[in-house]
Order: sequence, then C-alpha cells, then structure tokens
Amino acid sequence: MDRLIAINLLIKLGVAAAVASALVRSRKFKELLFAEDRTISQQIALVLWIGIPFALGVVVRVGTPNFLAADCSLEASILMGVLGGELPGILGGVLVGLPAAASGEWMSLPLNILVGFMAGLVRNLAKDQEDVWSFSPFIDLSIYHWIRRNVPRPKADWQIAFFGFILLMQLLRTELRRVFPHYLYAMDSTSWLLLAGIFATTVMAVAIPLKIWNNTRLELKLEEQERLLLHARMEALQSQINPHFLFNTLNSVSSLVRFDPDKAREVILKLSNILRRLLRQSDAFVQLREEFGFIDDYLDIEVVRFGRDKLRVEKDLDSASLDVVVPSMLLQPLVENSIKHGLAPKVEGGTIYLRSKLSDGVVVVEVEDDGVGMGAAHFIEPPSGIGGSGIGMANIAERLKVLYGDAARLVIDTGSHGGTLVRLNLPILQNFEPGLSVTAAYYEARSSTSR
Repeated sequence: MDRLIAINLLIKLGVAAAVASALVRSRKFKELLFAEDRTISQQIALVLWIGIPFALGVVVRVGTPNFLAADCSLEASILMGVLGGELPGILGGVLVGLPAAASGEWMSLPLNILVGFMAGLVRNLAKDQEDVWSFSPFIDLSIYHWIRRNVPRPKADWQIAFFGFILLMQLLRTELRRVFPHYLYAMDSTSWLLLAGIFATTVMAVAIPLKIWNNTRLELKLEEQERLLLHARMEALQSQINPHFLFNTLNSVSSLVRFDPDKAREVILKLSNILRRLLRQSDAFVQLREEFGFIDDYLDIEVVRFGRDKLRVEKDLDSASLDVVVPSMLLQPLVENSIKHGLAPKVEGGTIYLRSKLSDGVVVVEVEDDGVGMGAAHFIEPPSGIGGSGIGMANIAERLKVLYGDAARLVIDTGSHGGTLVRLNLPILQNFEPGLSVTAAYYEARSSTSR
C-alpha cells in the first residue's frame, strides 16, 4: 500500500502541473487570473475555471479507488482562496467538495470550504500580492532570505506563513481522516518518511500551478512592457517632432541664419540628434548620462524658441550618478510637462532645475520648475488596468512598476521654488549593462531588485 501511495504522490504532481498548464492556454482564463480587481461575476468565473477540472479529478478518484493522484481538492481550495480571496475560496471549496460528499465522504465539503475561506484570509495578510505569485516550496531559501532581510529587526514573512498554513491544512485533513475514516478521504501512512512525502507533495501541488501561472504572467508583463516602451517612443516622436514643433524650430533657424549662422547650425545639429535618437531602435535601458544628453538637446532648442529670458535651465548632477542605467525615454516627458504645464502659463517664463545624486542604494533624479505649481505632494500609482492614451505620469509609473516592482518610486511635490518637483527614486542595478533587450532587461532588473 505504501508503494502505491508513493507512486500516486508522483503522479499527483503531474496532475497539478497538467491542469495548470492546460488552463493557462486559455486567454480568457489568463485575463481572469491576472486581473487586479475582480467583480463578483469574474470571481465566480475564476472558480469555475479552476474548480471544474479539479472537481472532475475527485470524481475520477471516487470512481477509480486506486487512482488516488486525481484528487487535488485540498490544494485546489487553497489555490482558489489565495488567488481570489474568501468568496472564491468558499465557492471553490463547495465545487471540489461536492463530488466526494455525494459519494458518502460528507466531511470533504465543510473541510474544503474552511480551507478555501482561510486561504482567502491568508491572501489578505500579504502586504504585496507579488508574495503570492513568488511563493516557493523551497522553504529553506525563504528562511535564508528572510533572515538576511530582517536581522536584526525581525518581522513576519508571508511566504513562510503560507508554507506553514498549507502544512497545517494537510495536518487537519490527515487527523480528521484518522478520526472519521469513512467520511473523509486523505492519503495516509504509518511510515514517517512517506507521511513527510505526503505533506511535501501537498505543498508542491500548490506551488507548481502558481509557478506555471506566474511564468505566463511574467510573459504578459513583458509583452505589455514592450508595448509601453514602443508607445512611449512613438508618443515622444509625435509630441516632439510634430508639425508645430518643427515649424517653430525651423522658423527659429531661419531667423538665426541671417543674424547668427553658427547658432543656426547648432540648432540644426541638436534637432538632428533628437530625430536620430527617436527614430533609432531604442534600448530598454541607457546610462543616465545619455538621458541627460538627450534632454540637453531638447532644452537647447526650447531655449532658442522661448528665449533665454523666458526659459532657463540649471543643473546639479552628481558625476557618480551618471553611470547608473535607467529606463530609456524616462525624463523627456517630465521636462515637457514642466514646460507645458508649469512655465508656459507664466508670462515671465521661469527655470527648470535638473538634479541627480546617489543616496542609500538608489539614484535620485529630480525635475523641478518654478512655474504655477500643482498643489500638495502625492505619490503616483500605476492604473489598475494597463492601457489608455498619452505617455503621462501614469505611463511612467506603470513602466517603473513593471521593471522594478515596488523598488522604484515616482513622487510629485511642491518644489522649493514654488513650482512642481518630480522626484524619481530608482534602484541601482548591479552588474547591469545598457543596451539589453526588453525581455532581458526585465528579468535583470527584477532579479537585481530582489537581492
């Protein structure tokens, strides 16, 4: 019997992986699974997508007594609760518990409902939903990272708590099975080694679907990052190199040709630099020095257009910060906003202040103006649904969220000169070379910020 259980434990992992892989092929399922805020109907749909295949597995196990591996009802209840919350956990517990209850194992229904509900409560304890997706069955590594992060100020770790929760639910099912052997199914053994394998398999059967679905989630994020980067590049091109901008620039050149030919040649050169940068194949990351070089060309043209008495630029750049790599085309929208919304409404014009420095493992970049201002300080959070038009602050915040997770921050505040201050806090990526593709850049950035 122990040999049969051991074989079924191995098959059970394959069942969990097969169901997870089959589900993730559906685009509709992926939309439901990765939605940030689900409606009641979406939660029910998610339960049906996940619950029905696992409920069928219970039916197979009941009809084929020796095929114990088909029953992943406990693991499915945990998955639906931790991914959807209390309501999906309860509904999922009902769905996967009904087949066993109908065959006489009536305790399966209340147990799975309880497990799904508690898994939903555990989900709510996570400060960051990324903890759910990054759950790993290799608890020794989780403990190691927890010690490195929190010593000498220890704090609770959600992943370790979730690991313990899964073991506790399996222990509860095992003990109830021993007390009520005819009313509840659970694999059990008198061998401590095999019993440990049963508990480990339960953890793995939860972790495997999470890993499979998270890999697909990362692929979708990479696709979205490529779309955002391309959209940002095209919006910058349309915003800067539109007929109005070209007309004003060329008009300025035509005026300078007669009175200051050298300045006219300089403006043409800077315009060609902007065109070359925007039209070439952009890298995902570039050195901060290159970003400021692009901003210099852009601002020099704007100074010629507005006049030095209307638009002034002051820079305070830490030379050490200029070697840090940052997402490309990140600063130009901030400078454009300062000119368009901060200084343009002022008749007398104003000044743009550009600053950069290294501070506590991050590079701080500031774009400030002394324009009309925009009120009290606030943090920019990415939109709940990716999309929309315009490059704006929300687009920048979303790019930072995708690339860095919660390690980067974009803050808007009232500046020291009465206008608006935009501050970027970006992690310093170690052993990171500019010019990586979007996909490679994403993995490298997330890997660096998680160390």
